Amino acid sequence: MIATSHPLATAAGLEILSAGGNAVDAAIAAVATQCVVEPHMTGIGGDCFVLYAPKGKPTVALNGSGRAPAAASVAKLKALGLDGEIPRTSPHAITVPGAVSAWTKLHGAYGTLPLDRLFARAIDYAENGYPVTPRVAFDWADDAAVLAQDPGAAAFFLPGGRAPRAGDRHAQPLLGQRLREIAANGAAAFYEGATAASLVTYLKGLGGLHTEEDFAEGRDAAFFTTPISADYRGYTVEECPPNGQGLAALMLMGILSAFDLGPDVPLADRVHIHAEATKLVYHNRNALLADPAAMTVAVQDLLAPETARRLAAHIDPKRARPPVMWDEPEHKDTVYLCVVDRDGNMISFINSIFHSFGSTRIDPATGVMLHSRGNSFRLIEGHPNAIGPRKRPMHTIIPGLLRKDGTACGVFGVMGGQYQAAGHAGLLSGLFDRGLDPQAALDAPRSFAFNGTLEMEAGYPDAVLEDLTDRGHAVVRAVEPLGGGQLILADAERGCLVAGSDIRKDGCALGF
Repeated sequence: MIATSHPLATAAGLEILSAGGNAVDAAIAAVATQCVVEPHMTGIGGDCFVLYAPKGKPTVALNGSGRAPAAASVAKLKALGLDGEIPRTSPHAITVPGAVSAWTKLHGAYGTLPLDRLFARAIDYAENGYPVTPRVAFDWADDAAVLAQDPGAAAFFLPGGRAPRAGDRHAQPLLGQRLREIAANGAAAFYEGATAASLVTYLKGLGGLHTEEDFAEGRDAAFFTTPISADYRGYTVEECPPNGQGLAALMLMGILSAFDLGPDVPLADRVHIHAEATKLVYHNRNALLADPAAMTVAVQDLLAPETARRLAAHIDPKRARPPVMWDEPEHKDTVYLCVVDRDGNMISFINSIFHSFGSTRIDPATGVMLHSRGNSFRLIEGHPNAIGPRKRPMHTIIPGLLRKDGTACGVFGVMGGQYQAAGHAGLLSGLFDRGLDPQAALDAPRSFAFNGTLEMEAGYPDAVLEDLTDRGHAVVRAVEPLGGGQLILADAERGCLVAGSDIRKDGCALGF
């Protein structure tokens, strides 16, 4: 079974499974397709994180996040006139992309079919065109103004001066060429030679600090590591370790474990507890989470039950309160897919260019749209997530994996930038606290407490919003859907797979 946010990606992965490919093969085929047909959400100029559970074996995590140029530092960027936040369209928001390094490393370790076979659908759609689906068209139109500000982005993504409408055909032949080269020559085709030289020239023209050496080092930047985990309602939840925010998702679930969130609990109470826990965790995330080499607090300390208890104790069931740090010091867009193959191997896979259309910077000679992940860096000397030479930024993208009594039993993920850690906790609470099936858990209305407001989707009754406002929340109705998600659960007792794909996206779950 495979679940993705786009029907063509799901079909591409299912085709590979039908041809005898394994979960890794299908995931790579699907994500390559998404890089073409969901260009605002992902691309080869982005980053990637993976959790892979071979049948009967421990889960391996793959960190495919890119690193800042060797010349990057807080002092250097401030000398160039930057202060506060690194703008998403700045060349300094563009780290060396890690996705291609991750794909090829994953394929080399676990893939069974050749890359040219896995990329076939994506190459065809890139070179010959694909129909734009409704949600993609909605987002594309929403981004038209920012695309129009960059001549290169406008030339590629505003054909005829406007965003494509649902049903329009769009092609990216240069992207197809890049995929052909990667299929033939591996990661070196992206990080070395003509493509890397062109990307560096383009970035330098924007004022970037990138060098060909930075890109050459990026070829092997992706690395395998050990997942981190925590228990929630009898399940072990596995996440990638920092610099991803999977740590935040696990901390959030640790806090929620202290509360009854079952089906009989009033809806406003559940939203309130989730919001207060999210505020606490994200406050700590923003201060502490970074490249693992730069973190000042040990992961095991942040995941300790005592930390969760201390944070949970700050939640007032009836009032919204300011967040605090765990140790009380004084103190301020993406695609996801999952696959389970015939042998029971499970993969949870996420690929991102961060903002919609990333940095909006696209090299006209190569057709590579570059991400904006460096926007997450801080320009504060001494901060764990301060930009620095060859440093990885704090990352929002997180795949998730479930185990029951030691056996892998599910793969899941929630897209939506900053929302993802909160989304993981909300999705699993729907499954294990309220007993919802996978599709119902994905479809349930969402809320997100972030940056001083409590954003709530249209599915919540007005009375719930009024209740939460009375508790002190600054409630706003969500203008757009909060994220998206996919989920596959293995029902060992009945010998079947059960999946869902978020109604907020165009995708679907399919199996055979």
